[in-house]
Amino acid sequence: MSPLHKLQFAAVAATLFLTGCGMPGAPQPPSLNLADPVKDLAATRSGNQVALTWTMPKRNTDKLLLKDRVAATVCIRENASDDCVPLGDNLSFPPAAAASVIEILPEELTAGPLRPLSYFVELRNRHGRSAGLSNAAVVVAGAAPAPVNGLSAEARKQGVVLRWNSAEESAVVRLHRKLLTPSAKPQKGLLAPSPEPPEQSLLVDAGATRALDKAVRFGQSYEYRAQRVVRVPLNGKTLELAGELSAPVRVELQDIFPPEVPSALAAVATTGESAAQTAPQTAPQTAIDLSWQPVPDANLAGYIVYRCEKTGEGDASWQRISPAESLPSPAFRDAQVQPGHTYRYAVSSLAQNGHESHRSAETEETVPNP
Repeated sequence: MSPLHKLQFAAVAATLFLTGCGMPGAPQPPSLNLADPVKDLAATRSGNQVALTWTMPKRNTDKLLLKDRVAATVCIRENASDDCVPLGDNLSFPPAAAASVIEILPEELTAGPLRPLSYFVELRNRHGRSAGLSNAAVVVAGAAPAPVNGLSAEARKQGVVLRWNSAEESAVVRLHRKLLTPSAKPQKGLLAPSPEPPEQSLLVDAGATRALDKAVRFGQSYEYRAQRVVRVPLNGKTLELAGELSAPVRVELQDIFPPEVPSALAAVATTGESAAQTAPQTAPQTAIDLSWQPVPDANLAGYIVYRCEKTGEGDASWQRISPAESLPSPAFRDAQVQPGHTYRYAVSSLAQNGHESHRSAETEETVPNP
């Protein structure tokens, strides 16, 4: 082998040795362990309080999993050109946690004209370094609407009636409802009712001082709170500014209410064959057929028919003439009548809980003489 060939072979061998398995690459700089910035910060103002929520990152900026709790600082900025002013909270949260905090607005930000106020969260490592601020969560600074006073709740057949004191024409009212008696085991089956949400809200028009919550269920207990809300257009967006929540009121919704009163009661006397068709054992027969409008109530058990006879000396006492079991349909035939006599009728409806409605408007009919 020539001297030149020997030199080339040595160079190739050296290259293969340096790049072989197990040889470390170029050294990497140590990780600063900077948590990824928060990307989903949200803020809601109520009175002088601002509720902040966000999700802590899982990894740092080097895409490595975070292991320890991460320090967090909340800061606010009124103008885009201003520095973000820290609020001085010493917070820390574990990686991937759902974080939340309640901040109290400084007094100067709860007065004056309505204006935007941006919140940020900054995460720092143990050396106080940060990868940057979170996304901005904007609320409305300035004077909040007055709190709702005198909130009351009353159970009715149609639902829960809520009332409160004087209204503000510029603010709507948001009612917050909390279910206090959630079902431990959801019912199953095609006809089983859907589970009731544990919390719901209802908006009431500005200027109103009462509302009816129909989306409730008998046998449940609820808690209500109310707050006034104004909608503020800022920078092309509409933000909400809510006042303080009212004191809570509770209501237990028990089904102690009777069904509706039957209406349109009509009575028609029948004689001869028409009456005998349903009672051939007494044919020919005289009867009075009664009918009325059905009561649209899911809790309806049936109907009860009452009668009194008109006489020359005044009316007799009212008596129940329908069977002991309530009538399932809005019709009844009174076969215990006599020709030439006049009878007055009234009908009531009965709920499955045993409560009976008031009697309907009366009607009367005279049985003709043969």
